[in-house]
Amino acid sequence: MTATETPAPGVSGTSATFESLDPRTGDVVGTHPVHDAAAVEAAVARAAGAAQWWAGLGFAERRRRLGEWRKALVRRIDDLAQVVSDETGKPLDDARLELVLAIDHLDWAAKHAEKVLRRRMVSAGLLMSNQAASITYVPIGVVGVIGPWNYPVFTPMGSIAYALAAGNAVVFKPSELTPGVGVALADTLAEIVDGQPLLQVVTGFGETGAALCRAPGVGKIAFTGSTATGKRVMATCAETLTPVVIECGGKDALIVDADADLGAAADAAVWGAMSNAGQTCVGVERVYVLDVVADAFTEKVVAGARGLRSGSTGDFGPMTMPSQVDVVRRHVEDALARGGRAVVGGAESVQRPFVEPVVIVDVPEDSTAVTEETFGPLLVVNRVPDVDEAVRRANATGYGLGATVFSKSRGEEIAARLRCGMVSINGVISFAGIPSLPFGGVGDSGFGRIHGADGLREFTRTQAVARQRFALPIPVTSFRRTSRGMKALLGIVRLRHGR
Repeated sequence: MTATETPAPGVSGTSATFESLDPRTGDVVGTHPVHDAAAVEAAVARAAGAAQWWAGLGFAERRRRLGEWRKALVRRIDDLAQVVSDETGKPLDDARLELVLAIDHLDWAAKHAEKVLRRRMVSAGLLMSNQAASITYVPIGVVGVIGPWNYPVFTPMGSIAYALAAGNAVVFKPSELTPGVGVALADTLAEIVDGQPLLQVVTGFGETGAALCRAPGVGKIAFTGSTATGKRVMATCAETLTPVVIECGGKDALIVDADADLGAAADAAVWGAMSNAGQTCVGVERVYVLDVVADAFTEKVVAGARGLRSGSTGDFGPMTMPSQVDVVRRHVEDALARGGRAVVGGAESVQRPFVEPVVIVDVPEDSTAVTEETFGPLLVVNRVPDVDEAVRRANATGYGLGATVFSKSRGEEIAARLRCGMVSINGVISFAGIPSLPFGGVGDSGFGRIHGADGLREFTRTQAVARQRFALPIPVTSFRRTSRGMKALLGIVRLRHGR
């Protein structure tokens, strides 16, 4: 992908542009401007005015307009899915599924924003009983969203929809691999908000994202991407003390207990590892299966994975980012060199741009196929003697995004022991499709939450208000305070808290 200097529509002089490509064919999908720092700052300034207008509409009117946006997205779902498919290479139905999930989250955020964010009264306590205490969640103003390429609608909409529902404007910087998706999303909202620049898109490379992080007026940055890039985003935002929500990668594990439904567990492992060509931050990359059922489980995984094919008309598409092929190849080769045994595919399965399914068993825990995020259709299956060892290995990583547990009798018990942000029990990636559940990780997987009530509050600033209803008979926060008054206060404290 090469930037060139060409005149940009509506802009005097010259401006760099770049092309988005179909990763399956290399064909040009679209041409987009490389927005520089000045253009980004101008977008943020426009968004600040739109944010004031939007916040002033109130919950009910925002809900109505977001409902109209939801309907517009449904009407255009096939057109939008085609843009997603063209820029990522994923099958059209996978793109449609992504949009369906995003639409459902938009609907939830719009309908629940008032209940979650409206002013609420809280108890002032006995000592401060003369006060009325309340909490208000105030919109931040302008939220900057930096999105990924693997799910270019669903993932950024987890921030965009919730930020808008909370009363903010958004400046969205999509991945340079999927800029057309971001533009298409913004276009569907523009008419519904009377042309107000409520959701603007700035396109370009890392420099454009950095400019968004530095732009005066940005109240918060929501970033999704690699851990390494997330650290750079944090460092840039630290220059201006701009708060961040960071959602990075994972090395998610699936644990198969002795009493698990092996057919369902194998199906979940194959889908979690291979769907979207394995390019899923909460996809299944490692399986820890108990010895007593390991052979039967592995047979079912092999049967499920062996029939899958990648390709333009296959079960899943290409590596959207060309350099990811090299990562997958390195992990496969390392796993095999360290004694792992390929039961589906092998080193020959890693081609460009399509990678066929690879399943490798008995991989040492210090292999890069176990320790690093692969982000490709590679599944490692290792047997363990018991659940304790499965949990220990699942947690033995710096990542902590999602996990999956298959167990008929102790799924919740195992889930509670896992160091991660989300767990699916007897299903796979189920938590991502439930709008009321918060989504986010720990450790190298980031911090902060999108989705659910936590996701709505993430895009507000909390304001606490204490209003005096009447004066206390014993003034203690005044220079009129007396020793007699303090003695009475201490007596109350000893009576209430000292027993």
